[in-house]
Amino acid sequence: MLIQKKEIYVLPALFLAISLLLLGCTKNIEKDNDHLVFRYNHHSNVPTLDPAFARNEQTIWPMNQLYNGLIQLDDQLNIIPDIAKSWELNDSTLTYTFHLKNNIFFHKNKVFKNDSTRTVTAQDFVYSFDRLRSPKVASPGSWVLSQVKQYEALNDSTFSIQLKASFPAFLGLLSMRYCSVVPQEAVEFYQNDFRSNPVGTGPFQFKMWEENVKLIFRKNPLYFETDENGEQLPYLEAVAITFLPDKQSEFLQFAQGKLDLVSGLDNSYKDEIITTEGKLQPKYEDRVKLITTPYLNTEYLGFFMESKTPEIQSPLLRKAINYGFDRKKMVTYLRNGMGVPAIHGFIPKGLPGFAEIEGYDYQPEKARTLIEQYKTESGNSHPKITIGTNSQYLDVCEYIQRELEKLGIEIKIDVMPPSTLRQMKSSGELDVFRASWVADYPDAENYLSLFYSPNFSLNGPNYTHYKNIVFDSLYEKAQRISGIDERKILYTKMDSIVISDAPVVPLFYDMAVRFVSKKVTGLGINPQNFLVLKKVKKSK
Repeated sequence: MLIQKKEIYVLPALFLAISLLLLGCTKNIEKDNDHLVFRYNHHSNVPTLDPAFARNEQTIWPMNQLYNGLIQLDDQLNIIPDIAKSWELNDSTLTYTFHLKNNIFFHKNKVFKNDSTRTVTAQDFVYSFDRLRSPKVASPGSWVLSQVKQYEALNDSTFSIQLKASFPAFLGLLSMRYCSVVPQEAVEFYQNDFRSNPVGTGPFQFKMWEENVKLIFRKNPLYFETDENGEQLPYLEAVAITFLPDKQSEFLQFAQGKLDLVSGLDNSYKDEIITTEGKLQPKYEDRVKLITTPYLNTEYLGFFMESKTPEIQSPLLRKAINYGFDRKKMVTYLRNGMGVPAIHGFIPKGLPGFAEIEGYDYQPEKARTLIEQYKTESGNSHPKITIGTNSQYLDVCEYIQRELEKLGIEIKIDVMPPSTLRQMKSSGELDVFRASWVADYPDAENYLSLFYSPNFSLNGPNYTHYKNIVFDSLYEKAQRISGIDERKILYTKMDSIVISDAPVVPLFYDMAVRFVSKKVTGLGINPQNFLVLKKVKKSK
């Protein structure tokens, strides 16, 4: 009994020792292989890994590692093959025919039973598109297929899509993560839990997800893409995503070498890492790379054009607000130079259709004259407006407030949570709102759709409820033109009409900003600020 009693106590002690040894070995292995793991942080938990719900950067970044579609975009936003190796368009029938590669495998998963995987066929795209359209799924991306009349699998390697009418930007839409291919077996097996058990074709495959803590992907050994030397992608063994909600804490993790990337510029650390001229601070130059590019995002103030408030109805006052503050100074001091002052149109720099049209630069005397003219004509000697914003852009709105009050317009700022701002903006409850528009696909039509009158919210993105008959006719005409050069001319005309009517105050065209460890190579940057890790390498 005594011996037995000793064994009872010795065995747990032995297991504890072995466990600690194994834990130590695991940590050493993880440390030794750190150069094979790419680490970054999201500020809030990823709500889903189902591409039917890839509605924002928060979900698109991880999903880009897991899924593929028919086509993809390179860093210059050129359309290049993905699962489709080639395609052609029959103009007379408005039909695209896609020819698929025959070496694309889904991630290994128990849903495929004995073989644990299978090849992708055209029928998988039929299923994936049916699912995207399904009212039962209720995907926020169903609109992507709104221009589609029908689609079908002509055989295992040929997929066709017929449009209802000419829509030149359609191929760009297919690059969206919504249009990823998924296997029916996995969706039906996991059902609602497919969100946390994703099966795709991408360079990385799902490994583990502790929600609000960590998300892990591992290298997909069956991935089909290779580099220019024929070496299989990806180079990394794993991707590790954490979910620290505080941006300053994220930056400290990056500064300590525990993260490989910080994206964007936050007030909590912007002066610590870059100068007011937008250069890297000298103390970080030995270990950090600063990568920037024009970002397809226009930051703006919008006027609700159906407001009963006389100040909003007055084009004089709307134009005065546009002339009344210095965008260049705003970008320099509030964004450390990370942005392009929007002194031209609404279409951002970097898209075909952007042109240096006559917009609104800083002309305080002209603004003052317009304000005085408004006061005389309206009899309103104390014009005032209220701007709705969230806390992230409070500094921008306060700057505009100070500048316009010098000229005679009283400004009130109403700060609210982002979700409340979105809801009130959509329902027309805000006279003036701070907003941004990030391109869903790389065509200026995406920006001009905000001013097309049939798109009034809640049916579309025209949150200002702006209406101009000439603009609408040009917008409809552009949809019937396939050549980008001819469309660019119409895009510029439409942009000029919007700027002349002033339903918005363009603030700045954003910059995509990345701070990257110098151990990392092969991480590009693109105007949509999407994260693509398949060509990334890390040194020890």
